[in-house]
Amino acid sequence: MYFDPEYERMDRATLEGVQLERLQSTLNRVARNVPLYRRRFEDLGIDPDDFRSLDDVRRLPFTSKTDLRENYPYGLFAVPLREVVRLQASSGTTGKPTVVGYTRNDVRRWAGLTARLLVAGGVTRDDVVQVALNYGLFTGGLGFHYGCETLGASVIPASSGGSKRQVMVMQDYRTTALVCTPSYALHLADVMDEMGLNPTALSLRFGLFGAEPWTDAMRREIEERLHLSATDNYGISEVMGPGVAGECLEKNGLHVNEDHFLVEIVDPASGDPVAPGEVGELVLTTLTKEAFPVIRYRTGDLTRLLDGPCACGRTFCRIGRLIGRTDDMITVRGINVFPSQVEAILLDVEGAEPHYQIILERDASHLDVATVLVEAEEEAIVSGSISTQQEMIRKIERRLSSELSVSFKVRLVEPRSIPRSEGKAQRVVDRRGL
Repeated sequence: MYFDPEYERMDRATLEGVQLERLQSTLNRVARNVPLYRRRFEDLGIDPDDFRSLDDVRRLPFTSKTDLRENYPYGLFAVPLREVVRLQASSGTTGKPTVVGYTRNDVRRWAGLTARLLVAGGVTRDDVVQVALNYGLFTGGLGFHYGCETLGASVIPASSGGSKRQVMVMQDYRTTALVCTPSYALHLADVMDEMGLNPTALSLRFGLFGAEPWTDAMRREIEERLHLSATDNYGISEVMGPGVAGECLEKNGLHVNEDHFLVEIVDPASGDPVAPGEVGELVLTTLTKEAFPVIRYRTGDLTRLLDGPCACGRTFCRIGRLIGRTDDMITVRGINVFPSQVEAILLDVEGAEPHYQIILERDASHLDVATVLVEAEEEAIVSGSISTQQEMIRKIERRLSSELSVSFKVRLVEPRSIPRSEGKAQRVVDRRGL
């Protein structure tokens, strides 16, 4: 099923023609109306009218998170504020947030793109969708909300928090599709266990998750515990919000809405393009945004382009599941590690729960000490012998050391002892004072 079959199944040559035309229009708009881009284009001798190929995009300068913060709040808007009908912001944790604006056309397009991803994930106009993402300056809640309404599905604006209330709503309103972060989905499964509720008694069929990296092992855990089909979705507030890319029911990579976003994968250090299939930093250029267009925005998200067609029939390129961010990468004694790599190992160890936290400290010798707190199944903690627990610890430590080339200490903790989050889980606590 498709929401926009005319575009979602467009042949490559036609799609690239649409992209080039929209890129030229966007470049002219920012050269006229955005001082930052006008200065940079003049400094580099760039004339938007000279662009004759999509490959020419590599001549353009990157846009960074720093650029957005330095032009806070409205310095990168390409339209007068009177034409902006909505203001939202990123959920960044350092410095000032990045403020993004939307014209009426931007909001309409955004709703259509999230509707595409809802349909790709199995949702129809007959579904009841519970959006358990934060409503407010964060783009997640409202982005999916308007997508549901555009599709014609019934939407429950549950927002985040109130987990027992969320479960009650699922029961009473007969929710068929759940939208939230994957870690919160597992938290809701824990709450159902505490309430003695069997998920088979619910009407859930589909789950659309995102906003944090997660693994296929975590997907299987969610699907088994909530009895639904789980798909991954990607969005970033600085570019638009949810609706940039998402999985179909084939679950073979995230389809990027390429008629609205130009995709590049580059080496995070050099900025040069990487070969197809290689991991690099995702760079996005908006092609249709009116209020807040961005050129070659460095998302900080690490992924790769996937080869070959998808069985669903969509012709847009696909990116692999995010493996982390350039800025959540942790360095332990000179070795780079991503939390998602640790998670993948933990979820492959029998008796370990999918809740963990990495604690980074410095010892008296000023060397890094990395400790992983791992929630173990209740049986292993309460009924398991000390020797059984020690063997599990040694097994995890060996796997981490051999596969990541980093020595981790492992501590088993009781179920539900690691703080839960209503939004993105805090996977790393860095006490090194870096």
